Amino acid sequence: MENKLYLPAEWEHQEFVQLVFPHEETDWSDYLDDAITTFVNIANAIAKYEKCLIVAKNLTYVKSLFPKKRNMTFIKLDSNDTWSRDFGGITVNNNDELTVLDFRFNAWGKKFAYNLDDQITKKLKLKGVLKKYKHQTVPLVLEGGAIESNGEGIILTTSRCLMEKNRNPMLTQRGVEKKLVSYLGAKKILWLNHGYLEGDDTDSHIDTLARFVNSDTIVYQSCDDKTDVHYEELQKMKKELSSFKNFNGKSFNLVALPWIEAQYDEEDRLPATYANFLIINGAVLVPTYDDKNDSVALQIFKKLFPKREIIAIDCQTLIRQHGSLHCVTMQYPA
Repeated sequence: MENKLYLPAEWEHQEFVQLVFPHEETDWSDYLDDAITTFVNIANAIAKYEKCLIVAKNLTYVKSLFPKKRNMTFIKLDSNDTWSRDFGGITVNNNDELTVLDFRFNAWGKKFAYNLDDQITKKLKLKGVLKKYKHQTVPLVLEGGAIESNGEGIILTTSRCLMEKNRNPMLTQRGVEKKLVSYLGAKKILWLNHGYLEGDDTDSHIDTLARFVNSDTIVYQSCDDKTDVHYEELQKMKKELSSFKNFNGKSFNLVALPWIEAQYDEEDRLPATYANFLIINGAVLVPTYDDKNDSVALQIFKKLFPKREIIAIDCQTLIRQHGSLHCVTMQYPA
């Protein structure tokens, strides 16, 4: 019998989504109330459709933010930060058995403190939260935001991120590919060598640039402003995406997401992107930035997901910490 190991696509049925709430010892401290408001909005949107796991250092306070707690589970754990996508478990399906792979997290190549965040998945397992899943510790640095799955064995990623020298310095690109085949059941790996966003700490995570919305369609963050610093790189990225083929040798359907006018925190350019959306059971949460193209982006998602509700989430606060909506969430397949 063929061993069927694969990384489920995000649109497959989910058990719950994980959030780790900001607290006063995180980098959110200067605008903590605004950050918490955004996290509450995300949690409430998720809980309308499926379970939401809320991890918090200040558990009593965070619980008090939710008068209705339907579909919510609260767990007390300390954290360095809030980027569940990157330190959260990555769940694979192996012959219909789900295993949470607990990869190492080192804060995108040791850029920040990560000792607490790297322990969260293991501690959730110990607290019985992941009892429906097998658990496997993996001695490889890999973040959820770095990989995209079409649910059929194709993994989309970027060489800037996976080959960055402080993650897995001992591995060549071929060596990384072998790990993705071994752990995620990858049958084909598509490497983007172009595309980045200023202000992104992750070395070009794929979930800021290009995403699968079904097995043969990729949406990508486009740039039509020739004066913008990103224009040339994102044009090259589009060219690369158009050269990719599926198993049948066919090109993927490509859908451009509109450009967002430059946003700043004082001097810092912020990595605003519509590609950082989250698919959940029955809905798609789409980041918005008080930009003239927000409504255009929402209409594109309505066409792409006619059977799901499209929910706008204001992510202007999230990008001040150089991430967005997808970055603070991690789904666990059912």
